Amino acid sequence: MQNKKSRGFFDEEMRLDKLTKQKDPLVKLQSHIDFEHFRTLLTDVFKREQKGAGGAPPFDYVMMFKILVLQKFYNLSDDKTEFHILDRMSFMRFLGLALCDKVPDSKTIWHFREELTKAGVIEKLFNKINELLVNKGVLVNNGSMIDASFVEVPRQRNSRDENKEIKNGDTPEKWKLNPHKLSQKDVDARWTKKNNVSFYGYKNHVKSDVKTKFVEKYAVTDASVHDSQTVDALLDESDRDQELYADSAYTGEAIEKILAAKNMKAQINEKGYRNKPLTDQQKQNNRIKSKTRARVEHIFGFVENSMNGSVIRTIGKVRAEAQIGLMNLTYNLFRCIQLNVIL
Repeated sequence: MQNKKSRGFFDEEMRLDKLTKQKDPLVKLQSHIDFEHFRTLLTDVFKREQKGAGGAPPFDYVMMFKILVLQKFYNLSDDKTEFHILDRMSFMRFLGLALCDKVPDSKTIWHFREELTKAGVIEKLFNKINELLVNKGVLVNNGSMIDASFVEVPRQRNSRDENKEIKNGDTPEKWKLNPHKLSQKDVDARWTKKNNVSFYGYKNHVKSDVKTKFVEKYAVTDASVHDSQTVDALLDESDRDQELYADSAYTGEAIEKILAAKNMKAQINEKGYRNKPLTDQQKQNNRIKSKTRARVEHIFGFVENSMNGSVIRTIGKVRAEAQIGLMNLTYNLFRCIQLNVIL
């Protein structure tokens, strides 16, 4: 018969020590980021008039924000997030929870993220990180890279006629008569193809710093929007007189005008055309540019490999923007670990 060992007073601490020695990434994140930086922005969203005594007190807003970071880093649904907080000691330690503490359920997590989404504060939280990086002297305009990546959502089972109506900006009449069904339909996401592979959802367009690979700015569109159409939205006055690296998808007269208006130097890969292939010199120039330009792909590689992919589970562009914003925000937080930046 197996001996049952009684629980010791220091068992939990010993287990956490072992997790630390196993290089728990959440310990590193906690040591690099002071999440109190975000408290004011979060508190402003949830300001309410006092409704008298009674009712359960809200969960700490900073802790709830950290839950969203956990959720994006491990790409978990709301139900799975609740389960893993209950199940994993590393999650509880990161959130400052003890075994006897109440854990937010999936509906509470959904509601917290929904309130941030409605308030449009996700982008402000993202910008707060970059503000801290600028104040630290980490982001100092070393030139920029731009690129885009697909963010897929659950595929819709629509008829050909329904898809045609959606593409024309209309809502199928049958859906209007069934609010429950309409709430489950994403009329903002779009299909597109790249290299003969079909994608359904949205695009995450990013501008990143050449030297540090921090995401400086992002834009969200449906998947059918061409990469080059967001260049003007991604660039701002901080890019004036800087170099811009991008692949050949960003060539064209419209891009040249945008860059000329900001006196930017284009380091964009040239494109070959039918009956006008690239010269050997152009190919050599592209190889030189790509040594820098390719660094932007490391961002999407981290999302796919270290953050368990970029698939999201929400409906509609507004929520997609929030999820993608949280994705870019979480990437920047973990990039601080890689560069040993303390915020």
